[in-house]
Amino acid sequence: MSYKLVSSQRVINQISKRMSWFARDNVTNDDLIKNLMNERVIKSEVVRRTMSAVDRGLFAPAHPYMDCPQPIGYGATISAPHMHAHATELLKDKLKPGAKALDIGSGTGYLCAVFALMVGKTGKVVGIEHIPQLVNRSIENIKRWNSEYLDNNVIELIVGDGRKGYVDEGPYDAIHVGASISEIPQSLIDQLAIGGRLVIPVGDEYSYQYLTKVDKQQDGSIHKEKVCAVGFVPLTDKDRQTGHTIY
Repeated sequence: MSYKLVSSQRVINQISKRMSWFARDNVTNDDLIKNLMNERVIKSEVVRRTMSAVDRGLFAPAHPYMDCPQPIGYGATISAPHMHAHATELLKDKLKPGAKALDIGSGTGYLCAVFALMVGKTGKVVGIEHIPQLVNRSIENIKRWNSEYLDNNVIELIVGDGRKGYVDEGPYDAIHVGASISEIPQSLIDQLAIGGRLVIPVGDEYSYQYLTKVDKQQDGSIHKEKVCAVGFVPLTDKDRQTGHTIY
């Protein structure tokens, strides 16, 4: 097990850099993708091509092209585009045609659509969210984008507790978690395929959080690496989440 430590000053620098993005309300999805590329958040052609093909305007209820989190109701948010791009870059090598992916806290269904394009018609993407209304909304969003992925069962969106993962479709080559937790659930590590990767924000909601990359090696051992400082809403139970402000 190894970690990269991030200094307080580096955390401040990262936050300051991202703050300059918040004022940018890009007009189109293409504008957003170009700016993410210019800032070197999107670094690969496959991520550029895939995120260009999934218009955030179909998934984010307001200011879809602004690079900041947006409330989607029930105490949940859709992550900022730069975080979706960063996570996809970290997982791209695992999101090959025919791969299986799990998106925990799938929200509006945006990343499920991105992942589905990457794993293709022979792959599988499961999105899990514990708010039924959000699951229903994400289904409608994906239908507007491309219903074929639902019709062919490439994307499956379910109501459930993401902290437990979803054993029925595991093991997964890629797992993404869109909310923070103080300790990585063993259930998610168990559901990683050999050679698979988990990307998850780890840390208390009131202190530092770090986007953490977890790889399951060929011998079954686990390698963890802190990638960067982040700030996410907590991965929690339905009652606690809906006790937050509802937008």
